[in-house]
Amino acid sequence: MLAVEQLGMRIRFLRKEKKLSQEDLALEANINKNYLSDLENGRRNPSFEILEKLAVALGISLSDLFKGIESIPGI
Repeated sequence: MLAVEQLGMRIRFLRKEKKLSQEDLALEANINKNYLSDLENGRRNPSFEILEKLAVALGISLSDLFKGIESIPGI
């Protein structure tokens, strides 16, 4: 699994853990709901700015956002 897919799964997990809908998190992070959906499904490569907005909206650090995500060598 690609790192961007793992990141999307991590964002979805954290969002659900906070009991937020995609719309709620998108509003809090000031991003488009469809963009958030694409992120969660591994279809987008987010910028650092977007990652920072998501971390703030989720009330976590950037390092917490990446917990458990590993790059696969050779990809």
